[in-house]
Amino acid sequence: MRTLLSVLLPAILLASCSSNKAQSSKSSSDRFTIAFGSCNDQLRPNLLWDDVRAAQPDVWMWGGDNIYADTDDVSKIASMYSAQKAIPEYAQMIAEVPVIGGWDDHDYGKNDAGADYVSREGSQQALLDFLGVPEDDPRRKQEGTYAFHDYRAGSKKIRIIILDTRYFRTALTPGTGGDRYQPNPFGEGELLGEVQWDWLENSLSNSRADFHIIMSSIQFLSSKHGWEKWANFPHEVVRFKELVTRLRPKGLILLSGDRHISEFSGAIVPGLNYELIDFTSSGLTHAYSEYSGEENPFRIGEVVFTESFGLVKINPASGEVIFQMIGDNGEILQEITRTY
Repeated sequence: MRTLLSVLLPAILLASCSSNKAQSSKSSSDRFTIAFGSCNDQLRPNLLWDDVRAAQPDVWMWGGDNIYADTDDVSKIASMYSAQKAIPEYAQMIAEVPVIGGWDDHDYGKNDAGADYVSREGSQQALLDFLGVPEDDPRRKQEGTYAFHDYRAGSKKIRIIILDTRYFRTALTPGTGGDRYQPNPFGEGELLGEVQWDWLENSLSNSRADFHIIMSSIQFLSSKHGWEKWANFPHEVVRFKELVTRLRPKGLILLSGDRHISEFSGAIVPGLNYELIDFTSSGLTHAYSEYSGEENPFRIGEVVFTESFGLVKINPASGEVIFQMIGDNGEILQEITRTY
């Protein structure tokens, strides 16, 4: 990861990098578009892949729960990934659009699982196979699926950082009053693990990118609900904020999934001269249609609780970024714009 190889490709091509050896791609386009989504059941109707293709993204990014496996049997996980890849609409999409991404709990292999999951090593290899990661990629030997990918649009550089919130995560604190989980009251536990924290700091401090897109499978800003979230480890939230306050990365944007709802959250973080956006997009095949409300003091706009995926459209010349939630038939369900 310490070495950056600049590789100029035709404008229509994009190449991703491994976790330890960055590789750039160059586009002459005046806009760089990231499509992403989460919570995709390979056994349910996959209705949105034609809409993803119609958006003509430069890259598709999995935000986790790419399949619903929930098993310790790695061979079964691999067969479920194969079933997803065999879906005609998905196969057509990945034939046209480069694919990157990480995982969450159900594709990891167990609901809400962390470091205690017994098949995490084998499950990691199954995910990397699904993503088409080469056998000589460093992620094949490292613990965890974290990686960064570098891109270029016009004169601007874009770094996508994918975190692993599963492999190193310690036990969650059981909730009270109807919540499944609550914040750890003693400042204990790990979310990313020390190795990944060091890697994340290096990925930001050694970057010359104009935009930094961080994919976290679970929400960072939304902190009041009783499900999985960064706020279950308050000391890790503080650590992340201290890191970005110190490093002041350009154009930092957070993406998340997991919740079966989609929403925009925004907050002011000291050291950043722009609003920190956490764009949650979930789910692709099944959303929380019975949603009736929950507190989120950082929410911008309304919660969308129908099937959708996210678009992040970066205009490198103006610094304008358009965030869109896209439903079936390409319907724009909600949109915000920020300038970086």
